[in-house]
Amino acid sequence: MGATLRLAEQLIACASVTPADAGCQELIVRRLVALGFECETIVCGPVDAPVTNLWAKRAADTANRADADINNIATKTLVFAGHTDVVPTGPLAEWHSAPFKPSLRDGKLYGRGSSDMKASLAAFVVAIEEFLAATPDTRLNIALLLTSDEEGPATDGTVQVCHRLKARGEVLDYCIVGEPTAQERTGDMIKNGRRGSMSARLTVKGVQGHIAYPHLAKNPIHLLAPALAELAGTQWDNGNAFFQPTSWQVSNIHAGTGAGNVIPGAVVLDFNFRFSTDSTPTSLQTRLTRVLEKYELDYDLSWNVGGLPFLTTPGTLVDVVRDAILAETGLHTQLSTTGGTSDGRFIAEICPQVIELGPPNTSIHKINEYVRVADIEPLKNIYRRVLESLDHLEQQAHA
Repeated sequence: MGATLRLAEQLIACASVTPADAGCQELIVRRLVALGFECETIVCGPVDAPVTNLWAKRAADTANRADADINNIATKTLVFAGHTDVVPTGPLAEWHSAPFKPSLRDGKLYGRGSSDMKASLAAFVVAIEEFLAATPDTRLNIALLLTSDEEGPATDGTVQVCHRLKARGEVLDYCIVGEPTAQERTGDMIKNGRRGSMSARLTVKGVQGHIAYPHLAKNPIHLLAPALAELAGTQWDNGNAFFQPTSWQVSNIHAGTGAGNVIPGAVVLDFNFRFSTDSTPTSLQTRLTRVLEKYELDYDLSWNVGGLPFLTTPGTLVDVVRDAILAETGLHTQLSTTGGTSDGRFIAEICPQVIELGPPNTSIHKINEYVRVADIEPLKNIYRRVLESLDHLEQQAHA
């Protein structure tokens, strides 16, 4: 059993249902401290449900360098980012083995969080250990940013750490988020960006009344219907080379008193935009509001921007990751921006190059979540190869 698999099992055994960390970060801190990392635990959120965050950094050792101009060249920083929290287990009776008791069966490691994303966390740590054992005098700054608030509201986790890092002038150059991004094999797909997410609640007002006397009432569902049809058929943008077109989807409609003979006084519509870099929250809000005004609706509307889109175009980090995947697996990875949001949206605000790379996402959030053992070691090796390549670039820059 390899070191990565052993650490993944230890992390799975921690019942870290969001926002609990349940000792995951403590396990990781003990190993990082032995490597010379300075570890800072940042607790945020309510007292009765605190969020545990970790910022750990090992600065490149330049103090003993003989190079005359060493202090005149900025040292790059690579951040590995992820989350220790997991989603709830669901019905325990439907699990074939206890969700927080790691189980190896048929070449798979079962347990809640095995794929999302404790295998990645273990691969981060062991890759760093192996890299530093071979290259203790690296010129690369290495950091980890972990949170226990990714599967929850995501208000007291990575976003708070990023605010603090920005306030104190911490410079980040590259970031790898360990989200499960592969489709069939580790390395077949990485995310070089994500769409933005913006939700809203629309309340269209009418006049409640008896259904047999519609002339004495005003049915808000009927009033909304033409606007709803137009919004559903709107082309918000055409997307671009990296993003599919922006989508607008209704998630819920609420109206009525429950009685079959009452025209409701209001209808409430919940909807969401998943938007590309070709649109902005302001442009989408403006266009939607114009449709509502066109149909002269009496309405209230509240917005919530969950995250802005981010994109890392091919360049240093994408190229290094592609090469590492090819060397380790023989796969030519596919770049993608599909899927939901991730904490990469917060990190991208302070880091110019962010990608997501992890194991296959086939079983994430499901009963009997698993990661194939055959996907774990290659993932660790890809992370290590990225460290080696970025260090080599730093060596060349300082030569």
